[in-house]
Amino acid sequence: MRLSKRGEYGLRAMIRLAELHQPIDTHRLTQIKELAEVENIPLKYLEQILLALKNAGLLNSKKGMNGGYYLAKEPSEIDLGQIVRILDGPLAPIRCVSQMAYEPCDCPDENTCGLRLVMSDVRDAIANILENTTLEDMCKRVNKAHKEIIGK
Repeated sequence: MRLSKRGEYGLRAMIRLAELHQPIDTHRLTQIKELAEVENIPLKYLEQILLALKNAGLLNSKKGMNGGYYLAKEPSEIDLGQIVRILDGPLAPIRCVSQMAYEPCDCPDENTCGLRLVMSDVRDAIANILENTTLEDMCKRVNKAHKEIIGK
């Protein structure tokens, strides 16, 4: 797996939206222009990314002058694996170890292929980290890093 610019920008935008998140009944709308400026992401590219995340059910939006985007779920309910899969596809480094987009390889024996065995471990490690790290976890890590910098 290689995280594309699309995946990187999407994760950064979602982490920022999680930092700004308020309880579901009082949405804090974030305008796409503001998000693009703060995160240094090209506006047109960010529009495409947020639309994909909205279509996948992770974001909601409100149109109009005071419109914007907000998380469709609590930050604790959105893991990084979901975001990466939506924007970049399967987490597996090669298709023959993918659990979501499996394709057979052309090696002589898939069950004993050394490359496949190792890449399966790589997929499992990546999936374990991304699927067990939520946007809420990321916000906590960011806050901790800010406090450590201020404390120095």
